[in-house]
Amino acid sequence: MASTPKSAPAKAEQAAVPQGRPDRLDARMLEALVGYNARRAWLIVSAFFAERMAPYGLKQIDFSVLSLLAHNPGATSRQLCNALEILPPNLVSLVATLDSRGLIERRPHPHDGRAVGLHLTPAGESLIREAEQTVVQLEADASAKLTARERETLIRLLQKIYL
Repeated sequence: MASTPKSAPAKAEQAAVPQGRPDRLDARMLEALVGYNARRAWLIVSAFFAERMAPYGLKQIDFSVLSLLAHNPGATSRQLCNALEILPPNLVSLVATLDSRGLIERRPHPHDGRAVGLHLTPAGESLIREAEQTVVQLEADASAKLTARERETLIRLLQKIYL
């Protein structure tokens, strides 16, 4: 029985698989996409984050809210929603949880009688101080393959996309 020659697409597919790595798929198309690369990097950083923030009982959104309040005491829920691009109903339950943990408190806003300012409690201040130090270290560990200048450039370029 005579063998039939392989078609051009089959040859191209075979050539795209790296030699010696038959289990590796050709991902060149995906690797040329900003979103794909950002997601892959995010998976690494978020794994470091989840592991190192577990002792603090913080998820990424909890950390973000506490950090914003540490640097912006009295911020309103509306300001937090705008800064983090989250919907108000999602923030309501988050604030309630942080409040029940004794990390934040609500106080009347000094300039807007209709608004409530959110402030860290002493326990919240202590927790976020430690957590921020841990995050700085975990980010350094997660991006250890980058030089300091490459890391700064990466952050600046990513910010150009969303700012």
